Amino acid sequence: MSNPDSEGLRALEEQRLGPVLRRKDQIQPGTTDQRLLDTEGDSEWVHTDPWRVMRIQSEFVEGFGALAELPSAISVFGSARTPVGTPAYEAGVQIGRALVEAGFAVITGGGPGAMEAANKGAWEAAGVSVGLGIELPFEAGLNEYVNLGLNFRYFFVRKMMFVKYAQGFVVLPGGLGTLDELFEALTLVQTGKVTRFPIVLFGTDYWGGMVDWLRDTVVAQGKASESDLMLFHVTDSVEEAVNLVSKEVGPHGPAA
Repeated sequence: MSNPDSEGLRALEEQRLGPVLRRKDQIQPGTTDQRLLDTEGDSEWVHTDPWRVMRIQSEFVEGFGALAELPSAISVFGSARTPVGTPAYEAGVQIGRALVEAGFAVITGGGPGAMEAANKGAWEAAGVSVGLGIELPFEAGLNEYVNLGLNFRYFFVRKMMFVKYAQGFVVLPGGLGTLDELFEALTLVQTGKVTRFPIVLFGTDYWGGMVDWLRDTVVAQGKASESDLMLFHVTDSVEEAVNLVSKEVGPHGPAA
């Protein structure tokens, strides 16, 4: 038979809060319900990791709900610092327009520069122009050519949406954020997390040095395989860029 005194002592040294077990000095006063209903308590709980999990969950739910019925789409990346009227900007406009004409929605990060250019092309072609913005201290929100937009707090949620709801990427000249998105996509394809996912780099002069480094250093030293260089295409042609993504996935999903 159990000893009632030992049971009582253990109860004082053990606390269960939902799935969480706390013992000894980790025991908290009161219960979860008491803290929920206590209007006199402090507000620090809104800055805790469990609460952040709820906010992260809500961003996934909002994103999935807003984008679930998108037609086949291509994500277009590029620098927010690309000036209006430059050849790189005009190429973005042409790519956005051509993707819509090929039957795709266009997804960008929703910001200025190359992102705005692709959204502008999609908007002018009367297509679905999506902007997935991010909360940053130095950006002013979604550009005026977005007709379906979401703003995210968390980069990783936003990046999930870029991949989940796109059938391929077109990557215009860009900086660290563009490189981050590019190499994450390459890693997902390399590791088989996504399949039949075309990645097109637009601008041979801009991307040529990086491609040379990948071939002559990364592959040459055995840090990647020669076949990894086949995971992407490089072109200066708007028509070829659109044909490459259309050929591999088609406007209604992956090619057979």
